[in-house]
Amino acid sequence: MTHPTPLAGHAPASNRRKGERTAERILDAAESLFAENGYAGTTLRDVATAVGLRIPSLYNHFDSKDRLYAAVLDRGIGPIVEMLSELVEAPAPRRIDAASILERIMGLLGEHPHLPQLLLHETLDRGQRLTPVLRERIAPIFAKAQEIVEAREGTHRWQRDQIPLLVLALYNTVVGFHGIAPLYEALTGTNLLSPELLARQTRFMTEMVETLLPESPLTPEGA
Repeated sequence: MTHPTPLAGHAPASNRRKGERTAERILDAAESLFAENGYAGTTLRDVATAVGLRIPSLYNHFDSKDRLYAAVLDRGIGPIVEMLSELVEAPAPRRIDAASILERIMGLLGEHPHLPQLLLHETLDRGQRLTPVLRERIAPIFAKAQEIVEAREGTHRWQRDQIPLLVLALYNTVVGFHGIAPLYEALTGTNLLSPELLARQTRFMTEMVETLLPESPLTPEGA
């Protein structure tokens, strides 16, 4: 996935690489600030200051707060959507266990630990300002996840109108675990996002999914 920088096109490769590194630093800072303060509580000046840039230099990479916010979501959520799409579109026969899916999702979120907090901010704010952005980037996650859940043989124990609720519960379990981590560490001194505890949580969620949907194979379409 690429992010807009002013150095694309025919600029020297070294300049492009420098521009890409700067864009990544901007995205890192923006992800952290949006997660901490929410969209409304974060300004482009805040981001520029965190990166050590002047506002005009930041505009060379992202010309509005909406575009910067969208790029943050794309970078964090895009790989998850792509991964789920691969699973849904894989040719039959296919066998994908819950552990492999959850490990990959937890790994992707581990690369962007502030993203779940950002999503929780938007949940509390009802996404009033950025509903189209959120719909475009998050709706595919629910759609692909629902397809995967519906393909599992264990789904027969649930009524069809309960499947979206099941997907939503799993989403809240994953995002909520990451989102509560800073508060939990402040209260108990335990870092839930340490490799050991992330691995433990992944095992727990795997067992939970296998209990809710006991059969592990994905059923090929038309089988």
